[in-house]
Amino acid sequence: MTTPPSPPSPPSKAGTKGVPRAERERQVLAAATEEFGRHGYEATTVAAVAARVGVTKPLLHQYFGSKQDLYLACLNPVGERLLNAVDAAMAEGSAEASPTALRVLRALFTALDGQREAWFVLYDATLPPGSDAAHRAAHYRDAIDDLAAIGTADLLRSTGSDDPLDADALKYAWRGLCTALVRWWITHPDQSPEAMAQRCARLFAVVRSVDPADVDLG
Repeated sequence: MTTPPSPPSPPSKAGTKGVPRAERERQVLAAATEEFGRHGYEATTVAAVAARVGVTKPLLHQYFGSKQDLYLACLNPVGERLLNAVDAAMAEGSAEASPTALRVLRALFTALDGQREAWFVLYDATLPPGSDAAHRAAHYRDAIDDLAAIGTADLLRSTGSDDPLDADALKYAWRGLCTALVRWWITHPDQSPEAMAQRCARLFAVVRSVDPADVDLG
């Protein structure tokens, strides 16, 4: 008599080496976010991420799929976190509140605390053009830029400028400023989000003290 085949086993919730799968996945995403942020999409390998966590490459593929799938699993929470942070900071505006730019920077530093390289997961120039990864990153960047455009336009109006090109130039300068500040912050791990916000306030005070009429552009 032929023994009937055993029914398929349900998906296991176990991880590797006694680590629950949910915890192992969290470890993989943390390591992958750091790898993508430090080295960029193009230079990051699934094998390097697996080695950092102590799992095999096939297991990582089993958990997350392709390299692009792994990147997207890192990008989506980063993009949502940063977008929500900027949105909330801008919504706090009031006469007593600190300037919008400083609120946004404080919110960004707070959102990135403990995972500073995550900024460069979103702002990664090595993503394959036309890929799902590039489109998804662009979605978050555009949404953040739209919020930045509102803030920079308000800032320019407060100085009497209504030139749309000024607003557009300032929007791009703002993204570059944020990127430069995060890059500096990564090299100074002792600096807390609040310390960074206070430093930015001092830097902004210096910039505000410069009268454009006194600047000789030759």
